[in-house]
Amino acid sequence: MDSDLSGRAGTGAGGSPVHADERAVLAVFDATSGAWADGDVNTFVRWYAEDASVILPGTYLRGKAEIRAQMGEAFALPLKGSKRVHQARSVRFVGADTAIVITRSATVFPGEAEPPAERWELATWVLSRGGDGWLVEAYHGCPARRSSPAGGVDQAPRAETQQLSGDFGAEGRGIVGRA
Repeated sequence: MDSDLSGRAGTGAGGSPVHADERAVLAVFDATSGAWADGDVNTFVRWYAEDASVILPGTYLRGKAEIRAQMGEAFALPLKGSKRVHQARSVRFVGADTAIVITRSATVFPGEAEPPAERWELATWVLSRGGDGWLVEAYHGCPARRSSPAGGVDQAPRAETQQLSGDFGAEGRGIVGRA
């Protein structure tokens, strides 16, 4: 996966040691990112739970079948040849079998070295561990406005936050991420 997740070799978000569960959770991002880059929708959705939900500005996808249909169309046309990058901001566990991951993510299109600033988003991922390993249960992405000087989670100024709580329009900046 082209991201800051797999290259952290032994340290977690915030520099703490990565334990086996965190590595396993982040491996889901690696696998789905590879599937995204390959345009392989079946491998991409293999990492989503049957009843997973995806929320983007103006879009709500319910279940693996809807995610597969939407991403299949996207991989064939607007996302063809693109890749997804993620920067883990936080990985925390809520019990032994549930993880919440916060990422700063973007889609990089063919010919781009880096995504433009306006394409970055903040995303919340909920993953659960079951018989098939770690799977994405829920994803929510929203436009990121700016980085904090300390490298923390991006924040929109108060006026922008109020504006964002209304109509998102048809900008379509959020794209289902890799994981």
